Amino acid sequence: MGNPITVSKTQSQTAYDHLWMHFTRMSSYEHAPVPTIVRGEGTSIFDERGKRYIDGLAGLFVVQAGHGRTELAEAAADQAQELGFFPIWSYAHPRAVELAERLAHHAPGDLNKVFFTTGGGEAVETAWKLAKQYHKLTGNHTKYKVISRAVAYHGTPQGALSLTGLPALKAPFEPLVPGAHKVVNTNLYRAPEHGDDPKAFGRWAADQIEQQILFEGPETVAAVVLEPVQNAGGCFPPPPGYFQRVREICDRHDVLLVSDEVICAFGRLGTMFGCDKFGYVPDIITCAKGLSSGYSPIGATLVSDRVAEPFYQGGNTFLHGYTFGGHPVSSAVALANLDLFTREGLLQHVLDHEDAFRATLERLLDLPIVGDVRGNGFFYGIELVKDKDTKETFSAEECERVLYGFLSKALFEAGLYCRADDRGDPVVQLAPPLIADQTTFDEIEQILRGVLSEAWTKL
Repeated sequence: MGNPITVSKTQSQTAYDHLWMHFTRMSSYEHAPVPTIVRGEGTSIFDERGKRYIDGLAGLFVVQAGHGRTELAEAAADQAQELGFFPIWSYAHPRAVELAERLAHHAPGDLNKVFFTTGGGEAVETAWKLAKQYHKLTGNHTKYKVISRAVAYHGTPQGALSLTGLPALKAPFEPLVPGAHKVVNTNLYRAPEHGDDPKAFGRWAADQIEQQILFEGPETVAAVVLEPVQNAGGCFPPPPGYFQRVREICDRHDVLLVSDEVICAFGRLGTMFGCDKFGYVPDIITCAKGLSSGYSPIGATLVSDRVAEPFYQGGNTFLHGYTFGGHPVSSAVALANLDLFTREGLLQHVLDHEDAFRATLERLLDLPIVGDVRGNGFFYGIELVKDKDTKETFSAEECERVLYGFLSKALFEAGLYCRADDRGDPVVQLAPPLIADQTTFDEIEQILRGVLSEAWTKL
């Protein structure tokens, strides 16, 4: 394991004084040490004291191939020595060309054009801007609105945040970009209609999208943006037939279907893209995170030939870009990561083990605090309740006291890094690296069992 790396109290204080951590209540660390992770290996991470934790969230749904992959580090070093940086603003470099070709090869349908970004929020921002300009170039000047789902999270840039269906995340930054409208999500556990019939529920939920398009006016709606499995709220998979119905609706009203796969692409569900798992072909795919297994930041917006066509004509230009989009080092790492996927069969590994992962987590349904276990592939949410019979959820005070005041810290102290969250209803989310196996699943379940049992006593 090597010698632990010592982080002094002074360094922890320096972190509090100068490192503004993301989505973090900074006052929590005014009189407490800042947790500091210094090393990773496989499905494990280690803190400054040398303590091991299971990385039950793959960093942030990112580290698909696991930690400590020297071949990915070497790919970065080799590329940095050859060409450390050059922009793709009217120029190309070999790694961006190779990666674009590789992604086009893996993408479904005719999604052959790749616009690189540095992350997922930028990819979503790109998709909305692209949809609006596409419709203008094809003569539909009033199509600018986008429909997304309640509780869904699509990123932090102004446009992506507007698509996000979490009012508390948006309130500090309003007014946001106009034209973003929300419909019901696919939370079958709390379905307002057809809760006992997943197929009927799926059709009903999809039809809400059409109703919203008709309400706004089809001549004003540019796109529908959906995740294959919705992240926020706790991993809502689509009911049977849902995406096929959505595809029909979008085609009928000349609305682009955007599959936001920032989390679901690159093996998280056992397929290269999440839409592959559920049998639909979108017009645009947004992706990031697992493309490089997090070893270097990169994202992309994949676009169909049909949507790209007007941009390739005459003097038309997509007036949009990012300095570090398609960065040579990030592109080289992503190529090496995809090579690793093929060499080690990571997609098939997830498909072979997804049922075991689900079954292991479903053991927790015998606990009174566990109401639902849902998800797909290596991407699951566990919804917590006060009453399993009535599905009564936590109050705001109980979320603050039990979820944040106890559960998050207790899980970490017990050796499991994951997410306890109440964006929507209170859930614990799990998305281990794609190399995880039954040993990892069992360890996750045992830690959860102990901590959730204790949490029940605190309600």
